[in-house]
Amino acid sequence: MREPIVVKIFKNDNGGKIVLCLLLALVVVVSVSNLLIPNTSVFHISSFTVSLIGKYLAFALLALSLDLLWGYLGILSLGHGAFFALGGYAFAMYLTRQIGDRGVYADPILPDFMVFMNYKELPWFWYGFDNPFFAVLMVIFVPAFLAFVFGFFAFKSKVNGVYLSIITQALTYALMLAFFRNDMGFGGNNGLNDFKDIFGFNLQSPYTKVSLLIISFIALVLGYALCRFIINSKLGRVVVSIRDSESRVGFLGYRIVSYKIFIFVVSAMLAGVAGALYVPQVGIINPNLFAPLFSIELVIWVAIGGRGTLYGAIIGAFVVNFASTYFTSTLAEVWLYALGGLFVLVTLFLPKGVAGIFAKIKIVGIKRLRFGK
Repeated sequence: MREPIVVKIFKNDNGGKIVLCLLLALVVVVSVSNLLIPNTSVFHISSFTVSLIGKYLAFALLALSLDLLWGYLGILSLGHGAFFALGGYAFAMYLTRQIGDRGVYADPILPDFMVFMNYKELPWFWYGFDNPFFAVLMVIFVPAFLAFVFGFFAFKSKVNGVYLSIITQALTYALMLAFFRNDMGFGGNNGLNDFKDIFGFNLQSPYTKVSLLIISFIALVLGYALCRFIINSKLGRVVVSIRDSESRVGFLGYRIVSYKIFIFVVSAMLAGVAGALYVPQVGIINPNLFAPLFSIELVIWVAIGGRGTLYGAIIGAFVVNFASTYFTSTLAEVWLYALGGLFVLVTLFLPKGVAGIFAKIKIVGIKRLRFGK
């Protein structure tokens, strides 16, 4: 009998099942504590914490997208934050259009920053973003289109290794400079903010915040399942072979460029969805997300969690961002140095990250059971 597709996806993936189950328990506890337990109780969890965990889930999906590209295809992107930011901006444009005449200048069409800058009409690239379906489509299409165009020329030119990483970093830096310009029509250095509604629901409502948390978790699970499905397929085996020996795979007649473009585009789409989930839970987006530093931090998340495991990227995103939230308020001046030092230590002594520790524990346990020691 043929196994169900869900069983195939999660077969021999105990680490992923454990991580997702723990996240499910976290989402359930946080949601119940926020909605059903009174504010006066010590067990009540604030709406701020709900949005914070939702942000971590969005970051986990972003880390997952990079792990698919870096961990399994072997392409280190130092500009992956660009796809995250583009997806975020696409959805933020929809949220901005929903403000309507409730803005500071009460213009039903033009956002506040456009009124302030004396725009006479809405720029053409803002058309359609009052429609939620169009906005969701753009969240996926815009990062995918950029990834396809960039990947086509980069991979066709056989740019590999550190040179490709530098080019991806240059790409996100160029986008950052462009989006910082006030005349680009995206809010300049202030970005887009002051969102009111999402799909007709008040963004400040606790029920909306919990709903976004749950949607973020579902998106993470679906993204994880998609990545596992790709990796477990014949396509995935070819992708891993390209990572390990690209010249041999090319000699066998496989079209390496097509495989690279496909994985690059899928990874960009997942990053765009992560950006769209991030924006309504944080309440603002600005060009700082295009900054190369953010993309480098993303690489650190994946490295610390464990590259090439998928669930390790999720662990890394949660561990590093939780530590960042805590230490930036207590040790703000030294946190970045500590993060850099942690990355160096993990690279030297834990090349497989946190996920590698669990793998070693599992192997030791199996050996003890087998040999009785």
